[in-house]
Amino acid sequence: MADGAEGWYIVQAEDGTCQVLPAVKISREQLQAKLPMWGPYATQDDAIARRVGLIRAGKCNPV
Repeated sequence: MADGAEGWYIVQAEDGTCQVLPAVKISREQLQAKLPMWGPYATQDDAIARRVGLIRAGKCNPV
């Protein structure tokens, strides 16, 4: 279970959409861009549920 062992994050892209990514897939460029990030979440399902909430709250654009 190496993938996502450090948790799952929601990362906002420049276009306002949000992606659910395991910690190991977050790039240095994404960190340096200082775009909003939420997490870590224990499971991918938790992160997806939170992403839906962020879309409903207007903090993320739907894909």
